[in-house]
Amino acid sequence: MEDSEIKIAFSPDEALVLFDFLWRYSDTDRLAVDHQAEQRALWDLCCKFESILVEPLKPNYEDLLDAARERLKDDLD
Repeated sequence: MEDSEIKIAFSPDEALVLFDFLWRYSDTDRLAVDHQAEQRALWDLCCKFESILVEPLKPNYEDLLDAARERLKDDLD
């Protein structure tokens, strides 16, 4: 993947629902859908990623994912 930014637009409702979902996870370390609107917002987000990412279609997707995870994780050493 290039070192460029990917921009995704959200409706105000999507942004608020996703913010609360992620804030709750950050606060509790519990990742669970508590309202159907959260499920809808996550499905919509997945669709937005599917429309812009080409990496999931590449034969070396797992390698690309592993490399991205390594670059993104916290350095705990």
